[in-house]
Amino acid sequence: MDKQEKIKVLTDLIAINSVNGNEVAVAKYLATFLAKYGILAKVDCFGDNRANLVAEFGEHKTQQVFCLTGHQDTVAVADKSQWHSNPFQAKITGDRLYGRGSADMKSGLAAEAIVLAELAEQKKTIPGVLRLVATAGEEFGTPGAYRLAKQGLIDDVQAMIVGEPTDGQIVYAHAGTINYQIKSYGKAVHSSAPEAGINAISGLVAYINAEPKLFADDPGDSDLGKVKHSITIVKGGSQINIIPDQAELFGNIRPTPAFSNEKVIAVIKDQLAIINQQTKFKLEFSLLHNFYPVKTDPQTDFVQQSAAISASHFPCQPIKLTTINGATDASVFVERNPQIKTIVLGPAAWKNAHQIDEYTTISSFLAMTNIYQEIVQNYFKTENK
Repeated sequence: MDKQEKIKVLTDLIAINSVNGNEVAVAKYLATFLAKYGILAKVDCFGDNRANLVAEFGEHKTQQVFCLTGHQDTVAVADKSQWHSNPFQAKITGDRLYGRGSADMKSGLAAEAIVLAELAEQKKTIPGVLRLVATAGEEFGTPGAYRLAKQGLIDDVQAMIVGEPTDGQIVYAHAGTINYQIKSYGKAVHSSAPEAGINAISGLVAYINAEPKLFADDPGDSDLGKVKHSITIVKGGSQINIIPDQAELFGNIRPTPAFSNEKVIAVIKDQLAIINQQTKFKLEFSLLHNFYPVKTDPQTDFVQQSAAISASHFPCQPIKLTTINGATDASVFVERNPQIKTIVLGPAAWKNAHQIDEYTTISSFLAMTNIYQEIVQNYFKTENK
C-alpha cells in the first residue's frame, strides 16, 4: 500500500461517526477493506449498532498467536461549534490530521488493519496466527471486550499490542479501574425536626471521612505506585426543607498488582460494615466496573525488542518504557488470560485524545504501520515455537 492508500483508510474511519454504541459501520468497513486482500473477517453484531470484528492472517503451523487490538468507538463531540473543522471529516494541515478519534484510536486501529493487508499483499508468511481484534464500547463499560473474552477468543493469545495513543512510547503496565456506587438510606422528616429523622447525606459523610485512610496498608507497586482513589459524584436530597432519606456517591479507584481489585473491594465493604454496625446509617455498595491492572516485565525480549523497533522509526525523540494510570481493553483480556505479554503502543499523543480539535500526525501514523509489522514479524522469528 502506498502512503495515500493508508491515509485514506484513516480518513474513511474518521468519517464514520462511531460514538460509543455505533461501531457496526466501522466493523463492516474494516471487513470490506481486509477482503480486498483476501482476508476473511468476522463481524459479530450485538445490541443496537454494536459489533466486534475478528480477522486472522497466518499459516496455523505453530501455536504462536499474536493479537493486535483496538477499539472502534470514540467519545462524543460535546459542541461541534468549538471545533475548527468538522470532527467527522478528516482535515489535514501539514503533518496533522484532525478529526474525532484520530488520536483515540482510529489511527492505531487503521495501522493495525493495514499490517494484515500489507502482509497479505507482500505474500509474507506468518507461521502461527496474527489476529486483529476490533472492539465495541471501550470508552464505557467495554462490552465488546467482555463479549470476546467470554467467547474464548483471547484464550490462546501469547502476545498483544493495544494500539492506544502513546506517541511511540512503550507502555508495559497500566493500572486497573474500579467504578463503584454507595447508596445511603435514612429517614425523611421535615427540617423543623431533624432529630426525628436520619439524614442519608450524613451517612455518606461518615464514609467520606473514613476514605482518606482506607488504603493506608497499600505497599505500593514497584511500577504503578500506590492505589489512586477519588470520590467524583455526590447526590442527595430533593427539597430544601426535607431531611433526605436517600443519597448516593460514586467513586473511581485505580488498583495495582500490589493492591488487587479484590482487596480494594473488600476494604470498602469492610468500612461500610463498620459504619452500618456502629451508626444509625445504612450504606450499600454496588460495583459498576471492575477492570484489572496490566503488567508485563519490562525486561522481557518482547518489550525490549518492541522498544528498539519503535526507536528506529522515531529517531528524533527518545523512546521510553513507561506506565499509565488509564485502563484499556487489555484489562478485560488479561483477567481472562493473565499470561499475555502486553504492551500499549500507538501513534499520536495521549494528550490529544478526547480533545476539541483532536489530531494525530501523519508521520507517526505511517511509522506505526511499519513498527507494528516489524514487531509482529520479529515475534514470530524469535519467540519459542
